[in-house]
Amino acid sequence: MGTLAFVVPPEFDGCTINDFLRRGKGVSYRQIKSLKHQKPPMGLFCNGAHIRTVDLVRAGDLVALCWPERAAETALSAAPVPVLYEDEELVVFNKPWDMPCHPAKKHQSDTLGNVFAAHCAAQGLILPFRPVNRLDKDTTGIVVAAKSQYTAAQLAGKIEKEYLAILCGCPSSVKGTVDAPIRRVDPVHILREVSPEGQRAVTHYEVLARGTEYSLARFQLETGRTHQIRVHMAYLGCPLAGDTWYGGDTRIIERQALHCVCCHFSHPMSGKKVELSAPLYEPFKNALKNAYIPCNIE
Repeated sequence: MGTLAFVVPPEFDGCTINDFLRRGKGVSYRQIKSLKHQKPPMGLFCNGAHIRTVDLVRAGDLVALCWPERAAETALSAAPVPVLYEDEELVVFNKPWDMPCHPAKKHQSDTLGNVFAAHCAAQGLILPFRPVNRLDKDTTGIVVAAKSQYTAAQLAGKIEKEYLAILCGCPSSVKGTVDAPIRRVDPVHILREVSPEGQRAVTHYEVLARGTEYSLARFQLETGRTHQIRVHMAYLGCPLAGDTWYGGDTRIIERQALHCVCCHFSHPMSGKKVELSAPLYEPFKNALKNAYIPCNIE
């Protein structure tokens, strides 16, 4: 069972429960509608009593939302994935290489979703996997997974992230923005390309250090298109090291050298700012050494 509890502040004294949840807490209309049709012990409660969405609340009341969680049966994976942060609402992983986020036809037991299922099972929980952000199979770094539908909705589009990548070559401008639309090459393959017919994609980048053949760059995204950094850097003529799909070479690393290194967001319950960083994995650090890029990033 999923639960959330809120104390009604003075500014919502005398409001309906529907008004308080929608305007005060950002609970979606869809979730409220689902809760109003639930019967105890599920549904909406005020100070322990089952209530309707039209009932009034008073300052200081304790409003609780209780709903049935339905998690699909998922194989449990014991793969070691570092947890960077966890509380009752979310868990943040430092995802390694060669690990998809979601189970799929060819990946039924080796994904971050399987790791999440095992992590929850160890705590006696069965929860759906709700990643707020996703990374490609061979991209490493931060993935935030919400433990409830409410938390997922509150964090959607509100997590600020930074990425690090090793580039083949170096852009002509060491700092800039790529504003170039991206589309799928064809309906069958996952490959993307820059095209006027694509969706708008905006990538901000800054070169942090450079060697003779490679450079290290930092990225912030305004949009979240599939393969966005990989496609935009290839478009500039500087594909990611190891990214053979988009023209990168594999002399210093065998997979794309792309890592989601840090993030920050406001916690959906407390409102406090959460700032997290994800240490680089050894293949990325070794690639930096082999590329002779002078930097002290860990």
